[in-house]
Amino acid sequence: MKKIILLFSVLMLTASIQAQIETPQPSPFQKIEQKVGLTDITLEYSRPSMRGRTIFGDLVPHNKMWRVGANTNTKITFSDAVEIGGKKLAAGSYAVYAKPSATNWDVYFYSDSNNWGLPEKWDDKKVAAKVSVPAYPMPIKIETLTMTFDNLTNDSAVLGILWADTYVGVPIKLFTDKAVTANIERAMSGPSSNDYYAAAVYYLTEGKDINKAKNWIDKSFEMNKDPKYYQVRQKALIYAAAGDKKGAIEAAKQSLKMSKEAGNDDYVKMNEKSIEEWEGK
Repeated sequence: MKKIILLFSVLMLTASIQAQIETPQPSPFQKIEQKVGLTDITLEYSRPSMRGRTIFGDLVPHNKMWRVGANTNTKITFSDAVEIGGKKLAAGSYAVYAKPSATNWDVYFYSDSNNWGLPEKWDDKKVAAKVSVPAYPMPIKIETLTMTFDNLTNDSAVLGILWADTYVGVPIKLFTDKAVTANIERAMSGPSSNDYYAAAVYYLTEGKDINKAKNWIDKSFEMNKDPKYYQVRQKALIYAAAGDKKGAIEAAKQSLKMSKEAGNDDYVKMNEKSIEEWEGK
């Protein structure tokens, strides 16, 4: 019995020691974050090494789909929409796959980014973009798979893939100029209807200068030709707080009519109660 207990204790100690030993991964993980224009791009992949092996045409066969790395699929994430191969990709995460050949690669951006390597069943409907790019021979060999963001401009970048004696670059187009131009035009044209509305409601809610709030809500309605019933309700409350009961009642009656048409019973009740209170009934 003592021998059995001793043997069990030794086995448990051995298992505990083994569980505490951490060894290097053969294909270490890397995460790259790159700002391009206004867009954040994140790349996550595992990096296998040559270790004396022939890579393209052997370890990675020609004309067959490859995960572009090791372990889980390589994943790229865009904070904003981009364009690849003439296709617009929405903001989000995509798996990167490739079909290499001696002269060019077909690179795929796949909408299902949670696979261990290749998907169990390939679905062409999940290919968000596909682009064919030339494969360039390099004068030196890159031991470990390396991915980069090259040739950065405000509106573009190149996703570089380097391994063994091969380099390929995948162009990525961004919409930075469009976004910046829109921001400039908004800023130069002054506050919008929504800006005035938000400021007015904030001043009402926080008990700040109600005359400013009344001025801002008027400007908002001058610019907004199709206000919603809940916006008109806020106008009524601001007018009432500013002491303009006539204007408040008029706005509340408008909101009441609109909320009835919208089928919102809560706003119907609130407006009816306010009108009764402000008319002194």
